[in-house]
Amino acid sequence: AAVARYGGEITYCQATLAARESAARELLTATGATLIHPYDDLAVMAGQATAAAELLAQVPDLDVILCPVGGGGLLSGTAVAARTLKPAVRVIGVEPSGADDAARSLRAGRIIASVKPDTIADGLRATLGERPFAVIRNLVDDITTVTDPLIVRAMRRLFEVMKIVVEPSGAVPYAALLGERPALRGRRIGLIVSGGNLDLERLPWTVGP
Repeated sequence: AAVARYGGEITYCQATLAARESAARELLTATGATLIHPYDDLAVMAGQATAAAELLAQVPDLDVILCPVGGGGLLSGTAVAARTLKPAVRVIGVEPSGADDAARSLRAGRIIASVKPDTIADGLRATLGERPFAVIRNLVDDITTVTDPLIVRAMRRLFEVMKIVVEPSGAVPYAALLGERPALRGRRIGLIVSGGNLDLERLPWTVGP
């Protein structure tokens, strides 16, 4: 709805990667438009690196950075910035357990796509891009997963206590903290909290299943 309010044109299709790519190709052919990939693009990845660069400029003595991962653009950019500015900092990606292709891919050393990702964090249902994964495989220390109930708990805490409007996908790094993981105890941790695209009339803790 927000895109339409700002004057953007929306093309609807099935909620699959193949359907989105097919619709995009048809639009490119029909209109001559230029495709800007949301994550599998080196320039986009470089732009997304600026979040971690700003974080480390403000808090240079971090031990760990937690970052959401879907298509991998933000995580790969975060890793490049961290390795450039503070090589010792650990970079950990966080994704929903119902869309854990990045964690499985990192363990396998190759992209393993999720067939039917199922998570409230719909912004993280994308398949890893080849360019981001080439960076992630070499520069990211680990990728961990969180459950949907923990994501909702984190999202609600961000709303009610920190007064931050965040969508489920953006709350996953904080969900990892709430999960009380032993490896994170006693560390100085920075969170990349990204995304506020949600329907305020249907917050996940106010609606039924």
